[in-house]
Amino acid sequence: MTKILVLLLALFAGQSAFASAASFDHSKWNDLLQRHVYLLNGGQASQVDYQGFADDKAQLDSYLTSLSGVTQKQFDAWPKNDQLAWLINAYNAWTVELILTKWPDLTSIKDLGSLFRSPWSKKFIPLLGEKRSLDNIEHTLIRGSDRYQDPRIHFAVNCASIGCPALANQAYQGDNLDALLSQQTRLFLADRSRNRLQGDTLALSSIFKWYREDFEKGWHGYDSLDAFLVDHAADLSLTPSAVDQLKRQSLILDFLDYDWQLNSKS
Repeated sequence: MTKILVLLLALFAGQSAFASAASFDHSKWNDLLQRHVYLLNGGQASQVDYQGFADDKAQLDSYLTSLSGVTQKQFDAWPKNDQLAWLINAYNAWTVELILTKWPDLTSIKDLGSLFRSPWSKKFIPLLGEKRSLDNIEHTLIRGSDRYQDPRIHFAVNCASIGCPALANQAYQGDNLDALLSQQTRLFLADRSRNRLQGDTLALSSIFKWYREDFEKGWHGYDSLDAFLVDHAADLSLTPSAVDQLKRQSLILDFLDYDWQLNSKS
């Protein structure tokens, strides 16, 4: 009887941990995104109505408070997809919060930094029991963890700049994570202002220069950036000759200047 009771308690605990992840409420963030993010060119880019977010600050604050209420133990018990979706939403929501600290008196997120500290290194985010920065969320909790290793996160976390991939107008969830990451990847690669074939050179977003190693760590079998790009040749509108050069790793890759202007709705 004792063994049966122990097994039942363990089963209940496991179900409760899963339910806590599945029931985490991202609806307030989703509603804010739906109201204040405007998709351009079929979703290849987006503009953010920061004034709209400012007007809905109480709802944003409520969502951020709910994120801060999650403990490390609760987080660790969630399925991996729920964890990563939560971290992406947290990064994007606190980026909006950071912009609002100086809105409308800024033209770039870089205006929130200083000579000695970037805006991404500011520790202002109460998350998982610590005061964290945006850099900590992206580079420690997401990229620095062996749990995820998914380079598509670079098309999901948004740095409030025109050069960034579009901010999706819906919240990431455990059950939509893979599909939404794939969608945002395809849309970003299809944007010719960020990625384009120029003669014998493939001009890419600087994201691929800064985070090239993330595309070469074996995710989906990719051991080179070229291999990742070959699989997205259609999104990039590559010619058969360019694809062949990529396969032989002989296509010249160049990286475009990044546009740090604020991605605000005009």
